[in-house]
Amino acid sequence: MASPECRICSFKSPAAEYLSNLELEALESNCAQINFKKGDVIFREGTLATNIAYLKTGLVKVHMKGPAGDKILRLMKAPAYLGMPTTFADKVNNYTATALIDSHICFISLDTFRDFIFKNGSFAYEIILDLCQNELKDYQRYANMSQKQLPGRVAEILLCMSHELFKSNKFELPLNNSELSDFVSSSRESVNRQLSDFSKEGIISMNKKELTILREDLLEKISLKG
Repeated sequence: MASPECRICSFKSPAAEYLSNLELEALESNCAQINFKKGDVIFREGTLATNIAYLKTGLVKVHMKGPAGDKILRLMKAPAYLGMPTTFADKVNNYTATALIDSHICFISLDTFRDFIFKNGSFAYEIILDLCQNELKDYQRYANMSQKQLPGRVAEILLCMSHELFKSNKFELPLNNSELSDFVSSSRESVNRQLSDFSKEGIISMNKKELTILREDLLEKISLKG
């Protein structure tokens, strides 16, 4: 555990940029940074939600237990706040957050965070904006996942990883085969077969977990056609 230096941090959230020096001092006094290794659980479903978790660096999967097993709800890249809806609305974590790569998390006192919202309108607006943007992305993804066939769903996830998570056409898949199949709501065998088909068609190339998108134009067409 480390004490953060919030005033000079280069990984501030857009909301934190609107905090005054006094508020940043309060944040430093009511915040602790913890480093998580790949695979570590940041917070677990069913436990009390007593802090706001801020993903300073890294990549996290948010997942929830369902009738048929674990379900990945969202992949979150730093910088991002984790678990705000469940912390404010229910006091109990309704889902689990797990580090997909080594990640740095700042745990912020809920009382301090709430105080910023009550007293700093610009901070509050940025928090609301962040929640709204994430909600709209989730709606779009859920609609696409429910209406597209498997090739379109896999293509969409690969493009999302390329454009939003890694900003590159070459990246290491952050999910294993079981997680990827869960994320696109299909079987592991079907997803492996689809990735193999994309590779044979020259759309992607794979070397173990490293994936390169060779024909982004074709992948986008497949994603759009569903």
